[in-house]
Amino acid sequence: MSYKLLAALAASLLLGYPVAHATTPEAAPADAPPPPAVPVFTVDKTSLSNGGVITVTGQTAPGKIVYIEVFNENPVTGSFFDSKPNKETGKIPYKLYMASEIPAYYRIHVPKETQPILDDFKKEGRPWSYSSALSNTGGEVVYREPGKHPITAYQASLQASIVGSRGEVLPTLDDKERVRRSMQIIKARYRTVDKLLAANIDQKEDGSFTALITIPAGSAPGKYTITAATSKKAVSVPVVVENTIALPLVYMENAGTSLNVFYPFLIVLAMATFGVLMGAGGGFIINPVLLMLFPIPHNVVAGTVTPTVLFSQASGVINYSKIKFISWKVGVTLGLAMLAGGFIGPVLTTMVSVDEFKFVFGWILFILAALMFWQTTPGYISKNKKEQAILKEFQKRAEEAIAAKAAKA
Repeated sequence: MSYKLLAALAASLLLGYPVAHATTPEAAPADAPPPPAVPVFTVDKTSLSNGGVITVTGQTAPGKIVYIEVFNENPVTGSFFDSKPNKETGKIPYKLYMASEIPAYYRIHVPKETQPILDDFKKEGRPWSYSSALSNTGGEVVYREPGKHPITAYQASLQASIVGSRGEVLPTLDDKERVRRSMQIIKARYRTVDKLLAANIDQKEDGSFTALITIPAGSAPGKYTITAATSKKAVSVPVVVENTIALPLVYMENAGTSLNVFYPFLIVLAMATFGVLMGAGGGFIINPVLLMLFPIPHNVVAGTVTPTVLFSQASGVINYSKIKFISWKVGVTLGLAMLAGGFIGPVLTTMVSVDEFKFVFGWILFILAALMFWQTTPGYISKNKKEQAILKEFQKRAEEAIAAKAAKA
């Protein structure tokens, strides 16, 4: 028996403490492996076809909260126009921030317990803050990819927009300002809380976690990088998942989305037919229809529709010239005005939000529709002899054109 054990027994007898029976201690179990310093995880699939659901399963140290960042490799252009008055000076900055390398798909996944926080931001409506949503949910620790890429700042002005310029280029942003502006650009492009944040990480007390990552149908093809983090420094090794698409899906590089071209083809065919009938080319109808039915940014819709009108207008010019319906003097004069508008319009589209675009465009279409409807009422036609003469002349020339075709046949 050891000296220390004899001393303990003697002390117990002298002080009147009960003596515990000595037992031989069992061998200590081997130490369990320490929890990982950074999150580690696996995915159930590494390839998708036009989107799908990816199950993420991982482990981190107990007590550490996990966040997940998902982004696509394809770059798209985003912009943010700062038109809010400065809180200190009250002056409007009129600064345009543009980034040409933001991810075509971007989303941060946060713990499911933060869903009430996201719901509160949804209730705020349009004026919600992406930076506040990240801060309140903790998702800012994994916000990395958008803030890495350069952002060009312009001092915009009305004079610059008239001549088709974005304005004077401002000094390069520092790292902190670049990250801040990148959040505004990301929000301006994706707009809603649900598109940028998802509260679906299920984490246990032992540090294990699972999450379902949904890549929507119509998303960009290519590589999707998934990264988990518990802090700015504790970042996992990224995992890459490949998404593929096939015809009739076509990827729109500047929109960052894939589109089934079959449905727009049929819609535009119908719209162009009626548009040319009204002498408008159909662009003013196609624009709002594409904006409402398909997930395409408003400036990309406007830019994409513009060259399509060339086809309908070219065929319309040829056919209208055959039946002598074109006034070239007036047409060229109006064309000069359209040429000037062609410089101004593309610049202004980057300085307005999609809600402002829809509001203005909607009111213009509503006013035009009301005027056109009023001019087709029997009372208006009966009082307007000039309108009747134009209709009769139109009918006469159409009949002459049909007779001429019949004679040639």
